[in-house]
Amino acid sequence: MNPDQSDLPTLFRALRFAARAHVKHRRKGGDDIPYVNHPIDIATQLATIGGVTDIAVLAAALLHDTVEDTTTEPEDIERKFGANIATLVAEVTDDPALTSAEQKVAQEHEAAGKSSRAKLIRIADKTCNVCDITDAPPPHWSDGRRMEYFAWAERVVGGMRGTHAALESAFDAAVARGRRVV
Repeated sequence: MNPDQSDLPTLFRALRFAARAHVKHRRKGGDDIPYVNHPIDIATQLATIGGVTDIAVLAAALLHDTVEDTTTEPEDIERKFGANIATLVAEVTDDPALTSAEQKVAQEHEAAGKSSRAKLIRIADKTCNVCDITDAPPPHWSDGRRMEYFAWAERVVGGMRGTHAALESAFDAAVARGRRVV
């Protein structure tokens, strides 16, 4: 048994931390959804579809956008949650020195080299993003841009194939549904 599995207080601290960090953020879609729902959806997918019980993975899923999208520093994550979770968060955080386009290319090229735990988070993240873009796309996104996102997400997840069959199947189903809807 992973020693982190019984550490539910860490999971709830991560949830509270993410909620506070993202308190003023909303998803880009037209439904005005609180941003924190996104990391909650990822952690939920990991637990329900993926059967993930590793608290470090679930906590990192909750925290995965805090460094990228808020004033949170990597050191804050390490101080509050330890090196194990901080390392996972860092592994799924885009390099802020890169442009958005460069970050997308980096995600494609670096996907295969991620740890198996980071791949779980990344696959669930892409699945949740595809679902959100299908169901509540950003108002300024054309159908073409949505289709481009689906193709890009497939390339990223393609570099992580063989990580977790159920999560990959959920991703494939989300993309197929997205293409039917768009």
